[in-house]
Amino acid sequence: MENIFLDNSALLCILQLASPALPVGAYSYSEGLETLIDTEIINNEQSLKHWLEQELHYGAIRLEAAVMVRAYNAAKLGDTKALSYWNNWLSAARETEELRSSSWQMGRSLIRLLLQIQPQIAQNANAVGNPCNYAIAFCMAAVGWEIDLSAAILGYLHSWATNLITAGVKLIPLGQTAGQQLLLQLKTNISSAIKEILALEDDDLSSCGWGLSLASMSHEIQYTRLFQS
Repeated sequence: MENIFLDNSALLCILQLASPALPVGAYSYSEGLETLIDTEIINNEQSLKHWLEQELHYGAIRLEAAVMVRAYNAAKLGDTKALSYWNNWLSAARETEELRSSSWQMGRSLIRLLLQIQPQIAQNANAVGNPCNYAIAFCMAAVGWEIDLSAAILGYLHSWATNLITAGVKLIPLGQTAGQQLLLQLKTNISSAIKEILALEDDDLSSCGWGLSLASMSHEIQYTRLFQS
């Protein structure tokens, strides 16, 4: 991945957009991790690291980010038809009700926030309508704040990894230091994933997500749980 250079304004914007403090409810979701940890498929730092690495290179988050690239380009060009198309495409690609609902809920929360603090997204937001996936709302914010595409993907993937590592720290449990070490170790994976995502052609949009899908479906009927997905 090429080096990303941002001015202070854009850097502050992507930090705000990727921050755990962003009020979209990301902390409520584990994306199947709660089931995987309950069944001891993931039970330590190494197994969590392996899961996150595989998701970055083959899983649903890779597909989300690839669709975000296309939505970003559409939003930048003012192509509302294409923007709406990719939002619907991503909704159709969500394989379980929990994953789809979490994406829609976070997207709805981010759009509501953006319309108050970044009203210039209104035209694109109205074109997409409701439901709006989180990745689509994220890219509209990035375009509105003139954040470089690579930086937007970096922020999106880093935010995703931070959220799931935080869930793992709580559920396995891991210490806070182990969580930070794991996030640092994923740096190379995130950088290489961005390069792969930017190079994907439309015909190559796919993911190997059966493990995530099974975990998500099982989570719907899990006896006790801390997270919504």
